[in-house]
Amino acid sequence: MNRLTDILGIQYPILQGGMGNISNAMLTSAVSDAGGLGTIGAGTMLPDEVEEIILETKALTEHPIALNIPLSVTPSVEQMVGLVLKYQLSAVSLSAGNPAPFISTFKENGIAVICVVASAKQAKKAEAAGADIIVAEGYEAAGINSALETTTLTLIPQVVDAVSIPVVAAGGIGDGRGLASILALGGSGVQMGTRLIATKEAPFHDNYKNTLLEADDKGTVILGRSFGKVRRVMKAPYADYLLRIEKEVPLEQYAEQTSEEYHRIGALKGELDKGFINGGQISSLVSDIPTVAELFTRMIEEAKEKLREAQRLL
Repeated sequence: MNRLTDILGIQYPILQGGMGNISNAMLTSAVSDAGGLGTIGAGTMLPDEVEEIILETKALTEHPIALNIPLSVTPSVEQMVGLVLKYQLSAVSLSAGNPAPFISTFKENGIAVICVVASAKQAKKAEAAGADIIVAEGYEAAGINSALETTTLTLIPQVVDAVSIPVVAAGGIGDGRGLASILALGGSGVQMGTRLIATKEAPFHDNYKNTLLEADDKGTVILGRSFGKVRRVMKAPYADYLLRIEKEVPLEQYAEQTSEEYHRIGALKGELDKGFINGGQISSLVSDIPTVAELFTRMIEEAKEKLREAQRLL
């Protein structure tokens, strides 16, 4: 029995990362239909934009979906909370801020609460506030990351030991080997973002997908460290430009040039000299573009086999 899948009402212990302002109904519904938890990321989008994606997603799937609310990022926290309640989503994911003030409202309405953390201390606080599930995100992950820079391999055992609720690992997972390793560490499942970009249902520009396919173990870079705003992106011309100017411009200018508008330019328009594309270190293991269902089936079978192999080694 897996408490994670029981709580969320899903087939496989696989969650979709929020993906912020490039979230869409097509990929979210495909993840849910394939047995995982499809997740819409509110990012900095307006409430009307997010509501439209929720409606489109619910029209495409009858399976559970979630909304990720980055509390210190979205300018519309209360409206996003209202959308989760209005459409009675199966789950809500709370990140980038203190989730405690919001958890009871969701729990009273039968909505599972997922809290994204970067440390065992944060996980304990989330559990004490009533969270149902912890997503612990390591430094390998794509996009905005914790300045703690703790790797997934070391973070997951710490968080598993610190709480009694299911723990999901994010960062550095993209195949069955990764899933098997997290289960062996005591986790209940995984959350993926980068690997889902390279799927047939993901409506992102081919330049984004091809960058992932071509990436090696040096395919990502960290931006914003000098400002304490760590973000992992794929190596590309605009990312190189941001690295050059980071120590030369004030925070205000840097923040403007790393806004979600530039993320959309890279991911949706494929203009990699004018916008950036988020990507995790798992990108070096991306070698094909399957459907989401094919990916999940392959991951589950590979995880089972790797766990059997591991037993034979002991």
